[in-house]
Amino acid sequence: MNMFRSLALAAALAGTSLTALADKVVTYTIDPGHTQVRFTWNHLGFSMPGAVFTDVNGSIEGNHDAPEKSVINVSIPVKSLDSHVPLLNEHLLQSGDYFKAREFPTVTFRSKEIRDLDRSKQSFKLVGDLTVNGISREVVLDGLLNKAGAHPFYENAEAAGFNATTTIRRSDFGMGKHVPMVSDELDVRITVEAVEAGAYKAAVEKQKREAGKAKAKQAKTPKK
Repeated sequence: MNMFRSLALAAALAGTSLTALADKVVTYTIDPGHTQVRFTWNHLGFSMPGAVFTDVNGSIEGNHDAPEKSVINVSIPVKSLDSHVPLLNEHLLQSGDYFKAREFPTVTFRSKEIRDLDRSKQSFKLVGDLTVNGISREVVLDGLLNKAGAHPFYENAEAAGFNATTTIRRSDFGMGKHVPMVSDELDVRITVEAVEAGAYKAAVEKQKREAGKAKAKQAKTPKK
């Protein structure tokens, strides 16, 4: 897999639908089991707590001939947020001070541009619209290719992994409670693993069939 193809996948860290690109276009699916969006903030100067979105879904339309035209579409259910502190989860998701999860249950990212491709460093910048609480703002992510190649868990299908970082202001998305005592800035770190869409779909369907067979076998087993 060449560098252009790999960088096209990078956009998967956040998202948009593809329209007309060059002839050589491949669709990839983000693997939510190995993709996370983490963010941290400064709490009164005493600590740097954080939270993570564990259910990141999306697709990448990778343009191998012109990677800068590749497009990413990512959606994240707000309910997948986990701070590892039950009371904090409840406050973040249900108080209305931060995420308006009932009214706006999904965070989305739609890519607009991939620029500053550096083949030697395998780095790039991903520009797109982030929408939280129904508010959209342009963000720029600094991305880095981790690895691109055949994925042994998906019949050696094409796959790639990336990391990306950015800083956003929560007040831009209607979540300015307790600023500046609690920092407005959120440091965001993203890791993503993406697999060629057909291979990913086949693997998921296989898992479902095997789970169904196991359930049926269990149901037929006489209870002692």
